[in-house]
Amino acid sequence: MSRLTLPSLLGAAALSVFIVACDADSDPMGSDSQSEGGTEVDDDETGETAPVDPSATTGTPDPTATTGPVDPTEDPTDDTDTADTADTEDDTVGFIDEPDGGGIAVECDVWTDDCPEGEKCMPWANDGGNSWNATRCSPIDANPGQVGDSCTVEGSGVSGVDSCDARSMCYYVDPEVGEGICVGFCDGTPQAPTCDTDFICTIVNDGVLTLCRPECDPLLQNCEGSAACLPATGSEGFTCITDASGESGAFGDPCEFINACDPGLYCAGAKVVPGCVGATGCCTDFCDLTGDDCLNPETECIPYFAEGSAPPGLENVGACGIPA
Repeated sequence: MSRLTLPSLLGAAALSVFIVACDADSDPMGSDSQSEGGTEVDDDETGETAPVDPSATTGTPDPTATTGPVDPTEDPTDDTDTADTADTEDDTVGFIDEPDGGGIAVECDVWTDDCPEGEKCMPWANDGGNSWNATRCSPIDANPGQVGDSCTVEGSGVSGVDSCDARSMCYYVDPEVGEGICVGFCDGTPQAPTCDTDFICTIVNDGVLTLCRPECDPLLQNCEGSAACLPATGSEGFTCITDASGESGAFGDPCEFINACDPGLYCAGAKVVPGCVGATGCCTDFCDLTGDDCLNPETECIPYFAEGSAPPGLENVGACGIPA
């Protein structure tokens, strides 16, 4: 099953849930596939719960990534929600990626963890920004935490230094206290990544960030803490991603990254959000197709997935947008 994107916001039946991205694919925000309906972006997020730098761009997204609601005028079999923006539809709405600052710098391989003994390969921000754009070998804590344990970071969530064991990193970090949860890296290979049951592998930020994050329901927003349930790059499902909305992120607020909106909302192309003028994208709500609970009178609840393609349990997921 492929998730379709929302070209002219629903020129088709479903609304594309992709966030608008800056200019590349990455966990924070990335690809710049500009279109009439907005820019299509990959799954991006920042390392801290603070607004993402709109000038930052991200790295490579998972080429298998897909987007949400589809334009009713488009062929529902065409999967335009890919991290690879080269083949995206002009009118699609896209998720925003995490900015990577200035190009990826790979010191080690997060898949093979080829660092010296006592160190681990870690994603970090080598430009002083707030999104992961490089890798480095960092010391393993003397008493490292395991996946699911609480953890601490040194400096910030994107420093690349934490208290988690090898093949994991401190994620979902609260910037006020520097504490988060140890999250494991994807196993397998970039071409065939794997995670344990109930987790989804997302490969973003030019391949720097490869995390096994929990599956979730965008209507229930059943993630722990302040994390938001958002589309998972390279998957038809949804996963828990760090909330980087800060003081903004309400309906209609401008956004550029996938996690730049409050939990329950996502960053959609400007064309589908009422009053979204002069911005790459704006925040709008997920909605339940059985209740059409969109609060703005100019929007309707549009299917997130093409008819018959929704994964089990996600058949009622929709997105609020201006109908075609």
